[in-house]
Amino acid sequence: MSTESRYALPVEETEWKIPGAFESVFRWEYQDGRESLLRLYEKGKELQWNTNTRIDWSQDLDPENPQELPDEAISIYGSEVWNRMTRKEKAELRRHLQSWQLSQFLHGEQGALVCTAKIVQQVPSVDAKFYAATQVIDEARHVETYARLLHEKFELAYPITPTLKRLLNDVISDSRWDMTYLGMQILIEGLALAAFASIRDQARNPLAAAVNAYVMQDEARHVAFGRLALRDYYPQLSDQERDEREEFAVEACYLMRDRFLSEEVWERVGLPVEECVGWVEASETMRQFRTRLFSRIVPAIREIGLWGPKIRRAYANMGILGFADLDLDELSRNDERVARDFDARQRPPSASGE
Repeated sequence: MSTESRYALPVEETEWKIPGAFESVFRWEYQDGRESLLRLYEKGKELQWNTNTRIDWSQDLDPENPQELPDEAISIYGSEVWNRMTRKEKAELRRHLQSWQLSQFLHGEQGALVCTAKIVQQVPSVDAKFYAATQVIDEARHVETYARLLHEKFELAYPITPTLKRLLNDVISDSRWDMTYLGMQILIEGLALAAFASIRDQARNPLAAAVNAYVMQDEARHVAFGRLALRDYYPQLSDQERDEREEFAVEACYLMRDRFLSEEVWERVGLPVEECVGWVEASETMRQFRTRLFSRIVPAIREIGLWGPKIRRAYANMGILGFADLDLDELSRNDERVARDFDARQRPPSASGE
């Protein structure tokens, strides 16, 4: 059954094709794998899961606040526009804003699915092909999971935003394998982890929280994959080649920061778009939220060796340079612990009452 009718805005095209050309690499040496990547591959195999059995889909969402998030998370909270709204209007706004954000997660996960399949073809080493193959099924599962949450529970979705579409187009169309890693594994996945965490840690609805906790458990491995591959490769590049990648990373970060203005939502629910955008851009709460979104990206960029003056200056201007010293491995271990805690809470009690 078509889900096109569930989109809050008209979908201009039901299929998006990106032209491009890149080399597909076969590798005949099967025993030269890096131990760190092979360990990640083993973990990727062991931690596969089925969205239909791990998640309790019988749980419902609150029609007035589907994920039961605090209103302070709404970007126009406290504004004159917000204060003028009725209870019914606020309930409608919550549903649309949450659907809009989850829709971008969904479209981004499909982008990750396409990118990782491309990595399997492009990357020159077999150990990376092995791990990327596990990520392909991870991304398919994430697309399935967010699609089910939106179409079955929200019964509402939004098209991809122009900024996310532009970034995906740049990443997918680039013929260089490392740019696919950089754009998807480091930048898009890194931003997604921080955004997922905001829902996982704040949502009082157990279904919404669990979906993001389980996806994060996978995504933490995906960012680690990008870090392991690129930190070995980037020291081999010339200064000019690294500068080019730093410039791409800076532009992508500004693009991702500015994609959270939600113009489509304000227009769809009948709010004054310019007034809402003005409030979002001036809001200290939103500034802090948009800053936190880069907490996983900055230390990864530093680790892979893209840490020249241009990128440090840009990150200082964005107010995110302080994230450089965060321990990504500890954050990943915490993501895994949180997912296991969700499993324990959802597991039915044993016959002994334990």
